[in-house]
Amino acid sequence: MIKKIAGEVWKQIQFKGSKTLRKKYAFSSLGRASSYHDDIIKDGKLLNGSLTSGYRTLNLHIDNANGTLYFHREIAKLFCKKTSPKYKYVIHINHKKVDNIAKNLKWATLEEMSNHQQSSPQKIAYKKIQANRTVGLKLNSTQVKAIKDQINNPKRKLTIKQIAAKYKVSEMTLYRIKSGENWGKVK
Repeated sequence: MIKKIAGEVWKQIQFKGSKTLRKKYAFSSLGRASSYHDDIIKDGKLLNGSLTSGYRTLNLHIDNANGTLYFHREIAKLFCKKTSPKYKYVIHINHKKVDNIAKNLKWATLEEMSNHQQSSPQKIAYKKIQANRTVGLKLNSTQVKAIKDQINNPKRKLTIKQIAAKYKVSEMTLYRIKSGENWGKVK
């Protein structure tokens, strides 16, 4: 039996293989999940699911199908309006991956999702720590300045691969230095 919460709406989910399961499954507008036989309130059981990369998931054993359901995606499908097919991703407005209330979810494009992730408090804190890090780095600021000068020189003779080998770093590190993702403070 599930306690009613004022304003909460439950909707049953349908997915490939759901008809073969012994129970029915539903998600609520307040981010809760339930399994039940006939009536969500009378014989329903709340499900906590598990965490996968910080997201709440429900793992169902379905023959010949992927049985992992992400709470936020299912709740968005049921309760959030998708204005265009280009909106394929679901973001948490408050950046909290376990806060799956329908009001906190929004459909987004890949670009919107990426921008949203970059503005998360955790990402900003990580960038701040990385910017001030001095221990465990393969390069120092003098080397990075020299690398930037070489990369941006239109008359350079060395390829990116050769520069990477010279400084014993990956080519990806050089591309990140060039774009400013890494060592952005060094001019």
